[in-house]
Amino acid sequence: MEAWLQTTIHALLLTLALPRVGLSAIFIISLVSATLLPLGSEPAVFGYVKLAPEMFWPAVLVATLGNTIGGTISYAMGRGAERAYEKWRLEHPGKSGKKAGGRWHASTTRWIHRLGPPALLLSWLPVIGDPLCAVAGWLRLAFWPSVAYMAIGKFIRYALMTSFLLYAFPTLG
Repeated sequence: MEAWLQTTIHALLLTLALPRVGLSAIFIISLVSATLLPLGSEPAVFGYVKLAPEMFWPAVLVATLGNTIGGTISYAMGRGAERAYEKWRLEHPGKSGKKAGGRWHASTTRWIHRLGPPALLLSWLPVIGDPLCAVAGWLRLAFWPSVAYMAIGKFIRYALMTSFLLYAFPTLG
């Protein structure tokens, strides 16, 4: 069974690494993985670069672009959710008297407001990175600085993670 799985994964990586498919596949996987859907894009970037080492920087840049656009989508979803909540709150004034979120909500909100867009340097982190982009939209952090910090964090993640995987698995592939 393990040999079948390795053969299947290898065939999938070869298909995704084709020059006409590889970078667009990395873009799509990176974009989707930056929304609230649980998907990791690092294996696709690593697999592509492992099969085409000369494509290291193009793959990292395309993954960064896709992941940043995905983070921007999460930011927009947070902004839209905040607008919908405010509209609902204004239409139902008696039902929104209780403060949402409690102590953790208050401390997180203060922390993100204090840091501002630089907090999005952490948007690359697993589990909290994608919701952090949505929270930045909810809190109405400045859009373009938020996007810039998202891009910087995500670029550093892809460059370091791909370099580490190439170093850790030199004979894989």
